[in-house]
Amino acid sequence: MSGCDASILLDQTATIDCEKTARPNNNSARGCEVIDRIKSEVDRVCGGPVVSCADILAVAARDSVVALHGPTWEVELGRRDSTTASRTTANNDIPTPLMDLPALIDNFKKQGLDEEDLVALSGAHTLGFAQCSTFRNRIYNEITNIDSTFASQRQANCPRSGGDSNLASLDPTPALFDSKYFSNLVSKKGLLHSDQALFSGGETDELVKTYSTNLRTFSKDFAKSMIKMGNIKLLTGNQGQIRVDCRKVN
Repeated sequence: MSGCDASILLDQTATIDCEKTARPNNNSARGCEVIDRIKSEVDRVCGGPVVSCADILAVAARDSVVALHGPTWEVELGRRDSTTASRTTANNDIPTPLMDLPALIDNFKKQGLDEEDLVALSGAHTLGFAQCSTFRNRIYNEITNIDSTFASQRQANCPRSGGDSNLASLDPTPALFDSKYFSNLVSKKGLLHSDQALFSGGETDELVKTYSTNLRTFSKDFAKSMIKMGNIKLLTGNQGQIRVDCRKVN
């Protein structure tokens, strides 16, 4: 969890501190078997392991967004795969759903990302779901900055105790790349505390408003920020390796 280096794909061993079970990833970062299949096919076509798992992840992220009617971007290639992983670093560095705006800004800043990157990349929550345990406190205990009807609807599938892994969509169209995540925030219907923090009277409010009514601007900024994020602390050249199996070090 140092950068875009496929450390998240490594399984637990005596020497690998698996990141898949880090708090932000546990039962959330899924689909590794899809990457295994892609890797196998790429290696077959290329006649061997010449494309890193890190590059495959970066391309798969782009292609998934495109498949769900989102923007495309040029993925810069040449990453190498890490030979280590760190659950502790993943726990410490991945933003949590409980963060407020100053904490989010600080978290992204540590990775060289600014406030525009924060808002644009948070827009990835236009896709997918969150587990009840990540938003329970918001729907039961937050009074301001949450639409009461929205809170009641979410409570139907997320009881005060139990049902921790019950899912709710992060926006009304979880399989479509659109701007509804942001219009939800403007309506005080952000599912996670960290989502709604982007529209809570702070310096990111205006950008959220812009994205909520302008899908083209959001798409352009999202693509730009994805390229920026994909270049964080890369391993290249003689650093790292190209794994034969994405789940283990060569």
